[in-house]
Amino acid sequence: MTRRIIALFNQAGGVGKSTLTMNLGYHLAQRNNKVLLVDMDPQGSLTMFMGLEASELEDTVYNAVVDGGALPINKNIHGMDLAPSNIDLSGAELGLVMADMRDFKLKQALEPVVNNYDFILIDCPPSLGILSYISLVAATHVLIPIQTHNKALRGTELLFQTLARVQRGANQQLKVAGIIPTMYDGRTAQGNRSLDSVRQLGTQIPVYETIPIAIAFADASEKHMPLALYSSSHPTVKVLEKIAKSLDALQ
Repeated sequence: MTRRIIALFNQAGGVGKSTLTMNLGYHLAQRNNKVLLVDMDPQGSLTMFMGLEASELEDTVYNAVVDGGALPINKNIHGMDLAPSNIDLSGAELGLVMADMRDFKLKQALEPVVNNYDFILIDCPPSLGILSYISLVAATHVLIPIQTHNKALRGTELLFQTLARVQRGANQQLKVAGIIPTMYDGRTAQGNRSLDSVRQLGTQIPVYETIPIAIAFADASEKHMPLALYSSSHPTVKVLEKIAKSLDALQ
């Protein structure tokens, strides 16, 4: 069985990482895959989207990554499992400064459970810091959501430099699964110019269909539901299904 650990990574905030992690995880689970979501963002957005109250959690990813405890897993939320996060994780960078083998802390935390899942999706924080780095070290693939807005494209050089640093060092097997253009508004000239720029980034990397800007995502997240459960007829559901089908074919 091919097990895929996919880090959703972009140092920019507000590009839809947490929303995509939950929704793609749901569609992968609908394809008869066992799916674990891992929230590596101290903001805990994915954890909250999945219906957990982050501030009330006693055991989070922090306990596994910093303290070396077992990875806490909440079972069967919309057919997926979740390793949650909260603000405690913001102290991980300080806690890992002097840690032995710190680059491999998440990889080590996942090792006892990795064989239980077909897919592990890691929601990285919006930074180039140690939490994103250890997520990329633990991953087999990286998926890059990029907002189709001129401002969001400015940091892509740093993003690819970080990926190259990981591929040269701690995870030489890391593959780029593709780029997902997010929050696309085809009615604007800027949206179309930005989409063209994103496609140019993907000359050697797959660029998936666009995820349009849609208030339904926020409404679904507020209800702690994937879009397909909140509004099954929404046109973006078909796009998410196609992306999940492509991810299911990754080697």
